[in-house]
Amino acid sequence: MKNGILRQLLFLGLFAFMAETACAQLNSYRELHKVKRKETIFGIAKDNGLTIEELIKANPEMNTPGYELKKGEYIKIPWPSNHLSAGNSAGATSEIKMPAKPQVQDCDMTQREIRIGIMLPLHDINGDGKRMTEYYRGVLMACDSLRANGISTDVRAWNVAEDSDINKFLQDPHAADRDLIIGPLYSKMVKPMSDFVKKNDIRLLIPFSINAPELTTNRNIYQVFQSQDLQNDSYITHFLQRFSDCHTVIIDCNDTTSKKGNFTFPLRRRLEAKHMTYNVTNLKSGEEMFRKSFSMTKRNVVVLNTGRSPQLGVALARLSGLKTIYPEMQITLFGYTEWMLYTRHQLDNFYRFDTYIPATFYMNPLSSKTDRINLKYRWNFHADMMNALPRFAITGFDHAYFFIKGLHLYGKKFTGASGMVGYTPIQTPLHFERLGNGGLQNKSTLFVHFTTGRKTEIIKF
Repeated sequence: MKNGILRQLLFLGLFAFMAETACAQLNSYRELHKVKRKETIFGIAKDNGLTIEELIKANPEMNTPGYELKKGEYIKIPWPSNHLSAGNSAGATSEIKMPAKPQVQDCDMTQREIRIGIMLPLHDINGDGKRMTEYYRGVLMACDSLRANGISTDVRAWNVAEDSDINKFLQDPHAADRDLIIGPLYSKMVKPMSDFVKKNDIRLLIPFSINAPELTTNRNIYQVFQSQDLQNDSYITHFLQRFSDCHTVIIDCNDTTSKKGNFTFPLRRRLEAKHMTYNVTNLKSGEEMFRKSFSMTKRNVVVLNTGRSPQLGVALARLSGLKTIYPEMQITLFGYTEWMLYTRHQLDNFYRFDTYIPATFYMNPLSSKTDRINLKYRWNFHADMMNALPRFAITGFDHAYFFIKGLHLYGKKFTGASGMVGYTPIQTPLHFERLGNGGLQNKSTLFVHFTTGRKTEIIKF
């Protein structure tokens, strides 16, 4: 009889312990979520007001290599970090009370965490979403690296698709407490975002869109990419400085689809204004007429009026023929950014013809920094970066590291001027200059130089 009662007491005690443990676990998490088809970690976190880090912390298995969400599995949905505690009140519900705008908004951000907002298409429906998701992952990796250096961040992301009403996202209380918002991707959203950041004294980083008239009037805007005309003007200025004692040869490649006239025509006008010699020839010209376009006493800088690979191949064959007949002839090739896509097949020719490629970015595939970020991306997201130039994750990393560190060091006085941060980018150099009384535009330009000594040097301006 006593043994039976003892067994019952032990059972009841064990049951009570299990119930208490279960209640404690239940109070630690808001709910269990059953994964639906096509759901992503990004989407689930967003729908529940969480950061990616909060969701992964509650579900450590997501950090294991090869992890993939599977339809029908259950994952824990934690309370967000700004929630007091689900276990502190009986009968707690899943309602999340959005906090009022923090009182520390006006305190020096050099003494606190940097609050970042991402307003980009973060989905896998089309190329825009996939590219910006990769960019966002680069931002998260930068935050992780900065955390190791004692710089804290609070990152919130909104999936702002092309057909979204941007004003709905701007009504989120968390949007108004950001120090920096990165976005938008689409030019039509620039004006409402410009008005919003001006009203709330927030910095806005426009990472890709080039159509932003508000840049001329809003001092809070940073724009990374310039229009093609502005880029070409910068490339031509540095071309004239570097090749001032050379003879330019412009080759018509008979490409009716080419739009490189917006580079070659202004180049010709400015060569004439500076009384610098140049000739124009054609890929279909006879051998003698083709040769006469080149100088035997000056270095010849060759510019094609197309960036396409087939025409480049024909031009290289013609130049090789010249070098065979006239080995003393000096030839330098000046190309276009898209030529970096051809390095796998044309690298030897680029070295042979002392090639310069103008660009706003360059990633050295052989550097230790590139190796590390590729490995870190693969480990964190169980995938390789997309095969694109520029690499979007590395662009996101460079942008976020540069701006977060800059805001940490200088607060609202940060302008992104050359030398302020002391950060050497992996791929995307940043050097901002103010446009009159308006915002700041990235003026960084570089030439990637493939030397005849089979070295690659980066010339930054």
